[in-house]
Amino acid sequence: MIQNSARIGTALALVALPVVATSACSGAESLQPASRPESPSEEAAPHGVQLGPRPYYLVEDMDDGELKEQLMACSEGPFERTDFSIGHRGACMQFPEHTRESYEAAARMGAGIVECDVTFTKDRQLVCRHAQCDLHTTTNILAIPELAEKCSEPFVPADAEAGTPASAKCCTSDITLADFRRLCGKMDAANPDAATVEEYMASTPDFRTDLYATCGTLLTHAESIELFSSLGVKFTPELKAPEVEMPYEGDYEQQDYAQQMIDEYKAAGVDPKSVFAQSFSLDDVLYWLEQEPEFGAQAVYLDSRVDTAEGYETAVSGMESLAAQGVKIVAPPLFALVTLDRDGEIVPSEYADAAKAAGLDIITWTLERSGPLARGGDYYYQSVSEGIDNDGDTMVMLDVLARDVGVRGVFSDWPATVTYYANCMGL
Repeated sequence: MIQNSARIGTALALVALPVVATSACSGAESLQPASRPESPSEEAAPHGVQLGPRPYYLVEDMDDGELKEQLMACSEGPFERTDFSIGHRGACMQFPEHTRESYEAAARMGAGIVECDVTFTKDRQLVCRHAQCDLHTTTNILAIPELAEKCSEPFVPADAEAGTPASAKCCTSDITLADFRRLCGKMDAANPDAATVEEYMASTPDFRTDLYATCGTLLTHAESIELFSSLGVKFTPELKAPEVEMPYEGDYEQQDYAQQMIDEYKAAGVDPKSVFAQSFSLDDVLYWLEQEPEFGAQAVYLDSRVDTAEGYETAVSGMESLAAQGVKIVAPPLFALVTLDRDGEIVPSEYADAAKAAGLDIITWTLERSGPLARGGDYYYQSVSEGIDNDGDTMVMLDVLARDVGVRGVFSDWPATVTYYANCMGL
């Protein structure tokens, strides 16, 4: 323990958690949806910022040094909301992603911007889901027989003899909005060894929890706009790639989908400067730049090309081209922006240098999504895994991204961590 850990301990304040329904839709005890309102309440007072114990735990776990001392000196706050802290699917390390409860928790933790991933239902209504076909892992749809039978692929148990895992595929495009409203959000997970639906659904990773996943309240995109407005946070909707053939049902084009998302902000009277529309498709970003320039000016190109060595090199060499096409913000995963120097210290990568040289702003994803960092950090830390060995290195990564790379914001599954750092550093 650090010498003044007792002083830091006195600063701990638990996050005020929203009340959720009592049906255990993500566990094996009870899989029926809870009774709840179909839409969020019209008014929700903005919350004061409450960070809870995790940022303090991370600071205490850091190796001794100047950065640790600087962060320790901030322990008493005050803490304020910051746009540097972006709620990734809300606060999905502990709350079911893209639910009202997750979004409210993110705002409570000081996230100045919150994300709704956008996809569409069978009747072309926009809803908040990470993927068009993830309902079997993020909701209790398989536990509702009349809805489960509408899934693209029904639940199939694991077959040990054949060596095949348990599977299912349930998409928002399989059901109507009325059907969607019957679902409960659960922690995103599935058990590939499951013999039953109950086993398939009860599989939350050990670094997360089901304590707040009894029945997460799902939202439409329009409802998320209403909620975020009431919470006083900005918007970063991501247009998810359709998993159905486009044009959908012959006449719903990709551009119709991209325009529909923007139209819902216009209908709600939202200032375009408060909206950071995202897509992994450069074509979507270019469409917004051309057709909706006020929104396109802050559109974010999510760069997944870096997942391969060839794609990484293409991305590095293509920064000037992106800028020439009008793109202002690029957003790769954490690992693409950092590397290790000869001393094993985390430093900016070639990608980061190229983006800055091209005049591009940078946002990155996703902090607090890797579980305990003693395990190596998995996907998000792959370029620096040999340089990390404890949870406190979360703050070291964050510091390099902020000071040396110069990112303008960081997506996090637990926004309190980024909020703490940003307030300490005046971001």
